[in-house]
Amino acid sequence: MDQTLHDNMMGALENVIDPELGIDIVNLGLIYGVDIDDEGVGQVTMTLTAMGCPLAGTIEADVKRVLADLPELKDVNVNIVWSPPWTKDKMSRYAKIALGIPD
Repeated sequence: MDQTLHDNMMGALENVIDPELGIDIVNLGLIYGVDIDDEGVGQVTMTLTAMGCPLAGTIEADVKRVLADLPELKDVNVNIVWSPPWTKDKMSRYAKIALGIPD
């Protein structure tokens, strides 16, 4: 995948806000990877802050919605993984400051 499309996908994902924390999923460190196959199907590998998150369906739907605006993508698959587990260390400096977490 070229860098521009990668950056466009990550930029679009910054519009997906975690409803509980009020910070986007990119700065929270929930996105582990993005890719696109030869048929134009995007693949998002991500995690959530906690197993059994009741908002998983909402976040997944939001991911698909924001990526649907990219003309290169015909469809999007969201793969939620639990390994490696998410920790506060994956958060950007911005997210830590916004949530009052020491860096």
